[in-house]
Amino acid sequence: MSDLSDEEIVVVGGGVGGLSAACFLADAGADVTLLEKNEQLGGRASRLEAEGFRFDMGPSWYLMPDVFERFFAHFDREPGDYYDLERLDPHYRIFFKDGDRLDISGDLDAMRSTFESYEPGASEDFDDYLATSQKHYETAMEDFVYTDRPRLRDWIDPSVMRAAPIGLSLVGSMQGHVEEYFEHPKLQQIVQYTLVFLGGSPENTPALYNIMSHVDFNLGVYYPVGDDGEGGIGVVIDAFVELGRELGVEYVTDSEVDEITKRRDSFHVETVDGDVYRPDETVVNADYGHAERELLPDHERQYEDDYWDDRTLAPSAYLMYLGVEGDVDPLEHHTLVFPTDWSDHFDAIFDRPRWPDDPAYYLCVPSKTDDTVAPEGHSNLFVLVPIAPDLHDGDEIRAEYREQILADIAENTGVDLRDRIVFEEGFAVSDFADRYNATEGTALGLAHTLRQTSLLRPPIRSSAVDGLYFTGSFTRPGVGVPMCLISGEHAANELIEDQR
Repeated sequence: MSDLSDEEIVVVGGGVGGLSAACFLADAGADVTLLEKNEQLGGRASRLEAEGFRFDMGPSWYLMPDVFERFFAHFDREPGDYYDLERLDPHYRIFFKDGDRLDISGDLDAMRSTFESYEPGASEDFDDYLATSQKHYETAMEDFVYTDRPRLRDWIDPSVMRAAPIGLSLVGSMQGHVEEYFEHPKLQQIVQYTLVFLGGSPENTPALYNIMSHVDFNLGVYYPVGDDGEGGIGVVIDAFVELGRELGVEYVTDSEVDEITKRRDSFHVETVDGDVYRPDETVVNADYGHAERELLPDHERQYEDDYWDDRTLAPSAYLMYLGVEGDVDPLEHHTLVFPTDWSDHFDAIFDRPRWPDDPAYYLCVPSKTDDTVAPEGHSNLFVLVPIAPDLHDGDEIRAEYREQILADIAENTGVDLRDRIVFEEGFAVSDFADRYNATEGTALGLAHTLRQTSLLRPPIRSSAVDGLYFTGSFTRPGVGVPMCLISGEHAANELIEDQR
């Protein structure tokens, strides 16, 4: 990287993208100050600690370990310098609401047998699907994710076109692609559940994202554990923060920015408390839509309101953080509960926004793996139901939905939590908006639809203001902790390129 020793840079927002960008920029010699609105760093990967329970409030799956290894290797380090990884077995358990139950693991022979039990010939189709997924993953990551391509001319180069996945319709949907391999609806759900992490549905997510099955079945699912024995995604956030400190990043929490303005030779970055910073460049990891509409003056915005109104946002979520007496068998560390037909739930998110009547949802029980997250004799459990952004989530509907979900868990998993809850906190649409300034309360950012993929996402380098850059889940490469980690690198690289 180039020498930025004469540059002062402010990073607005301490989510994964901001933490990543800060590390790369400090490593290049810049004087980096990161301003975070909330009391802790990590953005949506915050932690909640109360009454002996510790919850990861947002991301809870450690996927794509190769991305983390590559990130730390850039700084001549490795994940093991900060935390260890425990591979989960099974990766997760699925309860279907017709009484069916199965485990997903990295044992591919067992998975072939499982697929075959649902559909004759599906074991061979599983092998073909997974081979295609791996090939596309390796190509996509190297040529189209790690290598940022922000301009159309970056894509029409013949060498780039030759590298693109062959035989996969990039304009087709995941649903259409998966139907070419599997007829049984449960098998289709198994290979598409990760779309929730991309903020899309089977019908609106491009077929390219079949790469997530390689992530799921081949790369594995892990649980990070720190040197003190405490685990969770929060441990990974601690690692990013510690690395930044080692590189010279200064962190300022409880420091919400409410103005970013370009001046002649610098930026004016001001917080709600009146603190003013005058950096040479600014990197924004705050919610992109919020930053454009609320932090920048009108003449420094790239988009009018109708642009943001026309975007497809990833879902919000209804969350319950629960401390429970006793164990919660047969739930696993990661558990998914699916109706046999989940199309109505996706319709309730993307087509006719409403609270879903028969939802698919996720249960996380880290106390199955980590006895530090709950007091002895108790379980730590959180519930996540994807819901549409911008839904009304007042006390009455939350109370009704709480009862509905707890009853659904009891009916479909056999685990009745209702008389054993000793700690509880809820979180939903308005909380995402309040805590993270999230546009319409989205939990993830911008969905990965065909018209919101790659260079069709909002740019990293502002087209309206020189020296202003964006990182995080609204821009390239997209949603999720690994993608935001890469996004921070891309933002740093574009800033450095502009200074050469």
